[in-house]
Amino acid sequence: MADGPPKATSGGLDRGVLAVAMVVVLGAIMSILDVTVVNVAINRLATEFDSPLSTIQWVATGYTLALATVIPVTGWASSRFGTKRLYMISIALFVCGSALAGMAWSAESLIVFRVLQGLGGGMIMPAGMTILTQAAGPKRVGQVMSIVGVPMLLGPICGPILGGYLVDDVSWRWIFFINLPIGIVALFLSARILKRDTPKPGERLDLLGLLLLSPGLALLIYGLATGAQHSDFSSTEVLVTTITGAVLVVLFTIRALMATNPLIDLRLLKRRSVAAALGTMVLFMCAFMGAMLLLPLYYQVVRQESALASGLLLAPQGFGAMVTMPIGGKLTDRVGPGRVVLLGLVIVIASVATFTGFLQADTSYWILGSILFVMGLGMGLTMMPTMAAAIQTLVHDEVPRASTMLNIFQQVSASVGTALMSVLLATSLADKLGTPSGGGLSATQHVTPQVIQKIAGPMADAFQHTYWYAVGLLTLAFIPALFLPRRTPDATSADEAPAEMPLPIH
Repeated sequence: MADGPPKATSGGLDRGVLAVAMVVVLGAIMSILDVTVVNVAINRLATEFDSPLSTIQWVATGYTLALATVIPVTGWASSRFGTKRLYMISIALFVCGSALAGMAWSAESLIVFRVLQGLGGGMIMPAGMTILTQAAGPKRVGQVMSIVGVPMLLGPICGPILGGYLVDDVSWRWIFFINLPIGIVALFLSARILKRDTPKPGERLDLLGLLLLSPGLALLIYGLATGAQHSDFSSTEVLVTTITGAVLVVLFTIRALMATNPLIDLRLLKRRSVAAALGTMVLFMCAFMGAMLLLPLYYQVVRQESALASGLLLAPQGFGAMVTMPIGGKLTDRVGPGRVVLLGLVIVIASVATFTGFLQADTSYWILGSILFVMGLGMGLTMMPTMAAAIQTLVHDEVPRASTMLNIFQQVSASVGTALMSVLLATSLADKLGTPSGGGLSATQHVTPQVIQKIAGPMADAFQHTYWYAVGLLTLAFIPALFLPRRTPDATSADEAPAEMPLPIH
């Protein structure tokens, strides 16, 4: 155990901060690995439970929905109970959900247990980010963000490979049971290493804000996901839930701007760096996470690869991110995040755009792997530097609120992007194959390999067409990225610079 709190210096990361980072990474890697592992297993789960893709997709969507509904209370709970206690509770809840999901007996039970997982997983990242950024200080935010990004680069490498192996050679149930040993180790190290921080019992929960935001986010995401599943956003159910959710979110926004102690401090958006980072992140996550859904499905549906092979074929992206993520963190602290993110976006857009022309039914795996590697290079220069741009100008008490806000938008954007790409792909497949609207991938579930070979060309065309939407969203992300700070915290203007050095964890 560390003898004292980590010192917030401006140089490299000391042993105390690295120990805290190890604990945070262990917790984060569970929730991120879980997403990538399940994405590879979606096709197998649909077959296992004899459920259409529109139903089994809720294994992923329900998890994200739970994340979005529980994240809003993280900022308040961090202040009220302390980030260490909250972090450990969230890990314990996630582990319990994982154990139950591994014992699921139907698609419906699996979806329910995934929601329970999400209730714990939603608090892991914001609480962990708060612990780590407060320990390191604003001048080293880029470096600590690159450490938090480790699970994000390990996820695309290990998740699909591990998920593919477990699904093909062991059992789909182990994609959830694998979280148990990781979670137990994370709980043990959290108790040993993390310092107890001082709760602030005097801060009252913004109950009205919670009653507006959590149901609002849930209804909004549910409406979007339901419309995406049925390729119809004009039905009464979709319109009522989506509009109701949007109205509740708007009412929360008005409330947050007027309340003395709001659940989420939207007034932080008055700072240009926070607003620019949020805009960039929303568009990037919507496009990138949506696009991440496409290639595993392409490998399994068009190329008829196994889940394990699909995972191995996706690994180059993670290796690319592994190369640039630590470099991006150091560059962010030295030259500011603006230049780093713009370079990363250029690389990501160029690589994703390549899929719109090269993703044929017989494209060389070497070509696809090379494109993925380059995409990973861009991802490592984009995701965490964008987060660092929002965090590095904040003072101690603002970090939990900002971390919560950023994670809410991150999860909602990922959910919207996944739903959007799902419906666009299903619509494109239906158009190319001449199947009824909404048939899409469901129409290929029980087709023989011989038939798949005959329709592989049109299906590949549908995947190519869908990637164009991702390119469009990524290009739009350039606009807010132009306003990201292009200087280090020491050189920022007075209205952007932090008023004080974040305090160490007590």
